Amino acid sequence: MPEHIALILDGNRRWASGHSLPSILGHERGAKTGEEFLDWALDLNIKTVTVYTFSTENFNRKGHEVEGVLKLIENQLRRLGDDSRIHENRVRVKALGRLELLPKSMREIFERVEQTTSNYDGHYLNIAIAYGGRAEIVDAAKKLGRDVEYGKLTSAQIDEKLFSNYLYTAHLPNPYPDLVVRTSGEERLSGFLLWQSAYSELCFLDVYWPDFRKIDLLRAIRTYQQRKRRFGA
Repeated sequence: MPEHIALILDGNRRWASGHSLPSILGHERGAKTGEEFLDWALDLNIKTVTVYTFSTENFNRKGHEVEGVLKLIENQLRRLGDDSRIHENRVRVKALGRLELLPKSMREIFERVEQTTSNYDGHYLNIAIAYGGRAEIVDAAKKLGRDVEYGKLTSAQIDEKLFSNYLYTAHLPNPYPDLVVRTSGEERLSGFLLWQSAYSELCFLDVYWPDFRKIDLLRAIRTYQQRKRRFGA
């Protein structure tokens, strides 16, 4: 069983278009799938889940769509903070991304949920929002550079392990996904966890996220289990 699964939640808008619905309704249906997915992950005892909900590039979409999606995510977050599943299963929730790009109200909710769950270590739920893989690496390099500048470490001390401690995923016991799943049939990472997924197994499913079911998750896990991980060997 994979310990860490990362998900690219793709296909909300195309699902809505295929049903002759406004795109925001596709995102709403996708949010319901996300709620169900949390149950499946807990049932399967998956330790860590990282979901790609909104990229830095997504801010380039039409203003009303960006506003609607962010408001939807904010409402989901508000419910997540009071979700009994989070507290009963000791799920630590954390946002990954350039949170300064988000509305103040959303940042405050993230801060509250993160603080409430900061001591939990049963499971980890990471929400990649205002996220970009290149941006994450740049932000890590900036933080690392500042520490060198301030004399906290020397350039000779920098290696891959140290650099990983400056990434958004530094809080995780296992920041490297065993399995990365993308829905909608698209076969690319779109900048998701570029550093962390170097040796992850990739699974691309031809199903839009709103139609994603537990059987699709099991299918992805079965595909993962049938592979032999080589880690470059």
